[in-house]
Amino acid sequence: MTELLPFLKSLISTSGLSGHEAPVRELIESTWQPLTDEMSVSRLGSLHGLKKGSSADPRPTILIAAHMDAIGLMVTSIQDGFLRVTEIGGLDARVLPGQLVTVHGRRDLPGVIVQPPAHLLPPGAKDGPVPLNHLLVDVGLRPRQVNQQVRNGDLISFSQEPVQMQGETLAGRSLDNRASVAALTLCLDELQTRDHAWDVWAVATSQEEVTMGGARTSAFHLRPELAVAVDVTWGKSPSTPDHKTFPLGRGLTLGWGPNIHPGLHASFKKVADQFEIPYATEVMPRHSGTDAFALQVAAHGVPTMVVSIPLRYMHTPVEMVALKDIRRTAHLLSEFISQLDIDYMDKLTLDELS
Repeated sequence: MTELLPFLKSLISTSGLSGHEAPVRELIESTWQPLTDEMSVSRLGSLHGLKKGSSADPRPTILIAAHMDAIGLMVTSIQDGFLRVTEIGGLDARVLPGQLVTVHGRRDLPGVIVQPPAHLLPPGAKDGPVPLNHLLVDVGLRPRQVNQQVRNGDLISFSQEPVQMQGETLAGRSLDNRASVAALTLCLDELQTRDHAWDVWAVATSQEEVTMGGARTSAFHLRPELAVAVDVTWGKSPSTPDHKTFPLGRGLTLGWGPNIHPGLHASFKKVADQFEIPYATEVMPRHSGTDAFALQVAAHGVPTMVVSIPLRYMHTPVEMVALKDIRRTAHLLSEFISQLDIDYMDKLTLDELS
């Protein structure tokens, strides 16, 4: 049985930026190995774990995707021993000055993100947040030593340690989307003692933050009958609009919009109601901003659902999530999978289950 808190702490303490997911993939693989029947890695670095169903061959398959990649930085140039950087994935430059980082050069180097004094900045950058192109990373070494240890293109990850908060919440980096990887892992745990007719592909996808290439290629390769993207969504905090954010600790969200199959949404809602799992409907009128956008249009099209975990301070090094929402997400996934009839696809319509 996977213990959520230590596993999640280890997930967010492990590097694995978009396109360079190997360190975190190895951790997930070692955890999923005893929970699945087959393991493989795609050509783009996504991890596939197959949990076989109990019905006779050929079995229908459901793909549950949670992206494992993280946002971060990359070295673009070295100037007098300081590193100029660009972003990998979306970053909010307002929170970057003063952040601790790890520079993955010839060896890992601790560093700090700094900004020049205001009077040394160009006129347009003196007021308000300093743009990313004026920020620097200082590793504390002399210029000659930096040139020996760091190269253009080296990765930089945040190094904020996980902080266990009050009220069963956790703060730290990369909870987008390692929180969902943890939920998928707990789902696999629950399925060890549950009968399920369908095969289950648990997929930790690569590159969601930059290309969605991992989900796109895995869905094309595995050809599931159904797909579910598990991700995070905007958590409510002061000054955030009520109609666009969701409170921590009060349940998950079920996506609704053109990226989501209406019948599949109705099925998830039915299961959540049946097991009294609290949820809110999250309106997604266009692109869901998740792997579902890629899963839905793979091959000849896949009926797709989005299940999200509320998260505060998204795309910062101090993201915050409620552990109970992760557990609820895992339970909803396992109950849905367990209730899938072998003839579910025959009853699925674009409006609702007939």
